Amino acid sequence: MKFKKILQWAILLVIAAVLLFFAFKGVKWEDFVGGIKSCNFFWIVVSMVVSVAVFWLRGLRWRLSMLPLDESITPMESYNGVMFGYLLNFVFPRAGELARCGVIAATGKASFQSVLGSVVLERSWDMLCYILILLAVLVGGESALRNFIQNDIFAPASAALSFNVLWIVAAALVLGVAALVLILKYRNYLRRFKVAGKILDIIEGALKGFVMGFKMKHKWSFFLYTLLIWLGYWMMSYSTILAFPQVGDLGASDALFLMVVGSLGWIVPVQGGIGAYHFILSLALSTIYGIPQTSGVIFATISHESQALTMLLFGAISLVAVSLSPSYKKIKMKI
Repeated sequence: MKFKKILQWAILLVIAAVLLFFAFKGVKWEDFVGGIKSCNFFWIVVSMVVSVAVFWLRGLRWRLSMLPLDESITPMESYNGVMFGYLLNFVFPRAGELARCGVIAATGKASFQSVLGSVVLERSWDMLCYILILLAVLVGGESALRNFIQNDIFAPASAALSFNVLWIVAAALVLGVAALVLILKYRNYLRRFKVAGKILDIIEGALKGFVMGFKMKHKWSFFLYTLLIWLGYWMMSYSTILAFPQVGDLGASDALFLMVVGSLGWIVPVQGGIGAYHFILSLALSTIYGIPQTSGVIFATISHESQALTMLLFGAISLVAVSLSPSYKKIKMKI
């Protein structure tokens, strides 16, 4: 491994440690231990069982996107790829997507580059679902987040200014659309700059992946699996709420919001979302729901560690399966 990669890995680990420090700073450890003991672990087990079902669904959905490459790719091979990717993310952040491509490529049924295209398709639709869920949380019905934005952000800002803050939001949206149009129009010129080129590649890749979803042979099964996956995430979030009496007043809509917030913690490029997940989720619980920091950190810890344990356990099983199965060739991949 090159020194640059080692340095990058170490920096991300330090960031995770710093975020973990700030998340736990000021936590009363006696209350923390007491909160853990008060947890109903039946619902944690339910959450973990649902997460395993989601892992399998992710494998099935990914296989559908790879069938045009080779119809002999099995559900178990795609599932092992997903789990191997999760496992590697705890060591090398964001390397899991490449790792699962390597697992399929190791079967000799498809090239690494072609499998990578199927991952882009998957992630494009996940991104769309995330945005739609976020918008639903923001504008749909009564929610703590919506009340927080209206009462604690828009109302004070409007009172301090001589005009409605919504005009600023509208202007920002118009400028955003105008900027997107200009970027697309002058994208060939922008590609001369390395950073801009990479951003354009991400945007174009996401758009192509989204369009490819409609052209798939098994698109309706793909859409159904996507719906079930996100329903599973929602169930996992709500099960964790049911497990922890200190947040027992929260409901299904709150679980949806916490799922959205928690997803941000997993997206941050640190090892297994460690630190980032705890910091973001406990901050949201404290700021929006007024839940004490210690209780928020307990909830975040139980939620993260139960998911992490499931990923590590089943990821390790898939790693052993891949290592021992003669159908896989030696996996070679640059991290």
